[in-house]
Amino acid sequence: MSSLGFDFAPDVRPLAARMRPTCLSQYIGQSHILNQQQPLYKAIEAGRCHSLIVWGPPGVGKTTIAEVIAYHAQAELTQLSAVTSGVKEIREAVVEAKGRLVQGRRTLLFVDEVHRFNKSQQDAFLPHIEDGTFIFIGATTENPSFALNNAILSRTRVYTLKALSQDELVTVLTRALEQDEQLKHLSINISPKALNALAQASSGDARKALNLLEQAIDLAEHQDQQVVIDSQVLEYVLPSHLAKYDKGGDIFYDLISAFHKSVRGSSPDAALYWYCRILAGGGDPLYVARRLLAIATEDIGNADPRAMQVALNAWDIYQRVGPSEGERAIAQATIYLASAAKSNAVYMAFNQAKQDAMSDPDFEVPAHLRNAPTTLMKELGYGEEYRYAHNEAGAFAAGENYFPEQVKDRQYYHPSDRGLEKQIKSKLEYLQQQNQQSDTKRYKDD
Repeated sequence: MSSLGFDFAPDVRPLAARMRPTCLSQYIGQSHILNQQQPLYKAIEAGRCHSLIVWGPPGVGKTTIAEVIAYHAQAELTQLSAVTSGVKEIREAVVEAKGRLVQGRRTLLFVDEVHRFNKSQQDAFLPHIEDGTFIFIGATTENPSFALNNAILSRTRVYTLKALSQDELVTVLTRALEQDEQLKHLSINISPKALNALAQASSGDARKALNLLEQAIDLAEHQDQQVVIDSQVLEYVLPSHLAKYDKGGDIFYDLISAFHKSVRGSSPDAALYWYCRILAGGGDPLYVARRLLAIATEDIGNADPRAMQVALNAWDIYQRVGPSEGERAIAQATIYLASAAKSNAVYMAFNQAKQDAMSDPDFEVPAHLRNAPTTLMKELGYGEEYRYAHNEAGAFAAGENYFPEQVKDRQYYHPSDRGLEKQIKSKLEYLQQQNQQSDTKRYKDD
């Protein structure tokens, strides 16, 4: 009998390793690509598979998919990690795969953290993917569009894996309690509420859920193989806060995106929440300050020009007084910009003008708008008939054209009827009426 009270030699691997599925019927999650009606499911079940990239957060089954595919394809699984492997290990894997191919045996090469390989290392796989030396599966937690070479992406199919749902994680935990050879020999008393608490603390990560369950079992009282996981055990196991934040990774950009959209959507409470989530995860407050400056010109513009200054002041305060008061200044700017009137009129006008400037012919500057610092230029008519606005009534030269003649009727800026832009819109409409009256008068005079 073992020291743990079992009459068999215990498996010393972690529970998550013991419970790793080996075939499709055991796989939990990713139903968007692995339900029985999906092409990938049918291909794996039939032992057919193409080279692919699996992209998703930790603990959602990337490595497991490779093992399941290898099982159904009856292929030898070779695993490399980009963290510990280099060109030498890649070459060795290729040689082994070619040797198996000669014997009529298939190889599935699984590369974990494939995004950590540099371009030349990634390129080393290409000819062997093309000639069928092995089925290639790369796993990454980073967006493949940015992390992987286009050459790799063009030869593989990318599948996005999602964090497991609460119900799926509870299923993972329940299955472990019912099917793991070691846990089956214990009488584990754990309530549905406790299982849900473990699942919730795992943030969609099945490996984390199983690790937390194993820790709870280890910390619980063991009396005659009776194990009670109560609230006191959960207090030890579950941290009060697990900030899920990866600097520069997809979660980081998701949080920033949620922050930006909350400010744009005029929800100061949600914006403040996402800002604090970023801080809790170790994010740089000045990154948020920079984003506020972008929001001030993209989403607020002239509806409230003070937003730009408020955002600049918050940045300046942070640099002058440090994080404690500085973070609060950025919070104040966040609330101000979220509460401010919104307009993307400047943003839209600028983008359209840039596009036209790139695509239009090089229209000449009208002669009356050209500077004439020399006698020759004056003789050529430069600056002639230019009307100095300050000499006109209301400092406005009604009817004057400041565009190239070919595009004189273009209008880029369409102010909204919100905030200060409502006044700007009214003024521009008045000036437009002045222009029209001037054109009518000029037409009658002609």
